[in-house]
Amino acid sequence: MTEKYLFQPAAVPSLAVVGSDARYPVGRIFCVGRNYHAHAIEMARPVDKATMRPFYFTKTPSTLVASGETVPYPTGTENYHYEMELVVAIGKAGFRVAEADAADLIYGYAAGLDMTRRDLQLVAREQGRPWDLGKDFERSAVCSAIVPANGRAVVDRGEIVLEVNGETRQSSDVSKLIWDIPELLADLSQFYHLQPGDLIYTGTPEGVGPVVSGDRLVGRVAGVAEVHLTIGERE
Repeated sequence: MTEKYLFQPAAVPSLAVVGSDARYPVGRIFCVGRNYHAHAIEMARPVDKATMRPFYFTKTPSTLVASGETVPYPTGTENYHYEMELVVAIGKAGFRVAEADAADLIYGYAAGLDMTRRDLQLVAREQGRPWDLGKDFERSAVCSAIVPANGRAVVDRGEIVLEVNGETRQSSDVSKLIWDIPELLADLSQFYHLQPGDLIYTGTPEGVGPVVSGDRLVGRVAGVAEVHLTIGERE
């Protein structure tokens, strides 16, 4: 029987897939906080891997924006930041996965931007409140097309760079992740049944900062993809 709705449901958020005419439907977006030491220090929250484990926040799939789009400068902030990240796209279900088996879950990779209302995030952090207003807002999860892994090894190295108007703002290497991809998938799968369609933004290196209307952002993860974004006028 066909379901009857009071109004038309939103379309399923999805991303293009390199080399395919089929799209990757996005079910959930997980983001890893403070996963590069230099970024953790610049945020005044150093990480000790020996005594800590990864932590996560989420973005609603409706926040997804494809690379190449223009997004308006968002409401409610005066300190709108970029965070350049390697994104992992899950293609196989997994729960309580061992690190040695984590690669089997990966469908592919992408380059992404975790756009952030930094002033709102920091207020929430200092008050011990959730980060939703700072992180989970419209058009805040920017992502390139998915590049299928096709059985290649887990991405564990490669330059990660973000340029604003041609000027380099972030420059690091994926090898500097505090928790690498197998560690992240093994840990996250202790708390969630990972599913095809899950995206995992693996964390940003140091150099995060503000953008203004008219800025053009280009980010890349070597050997993976580029992501492009233009900042439009204020809403």
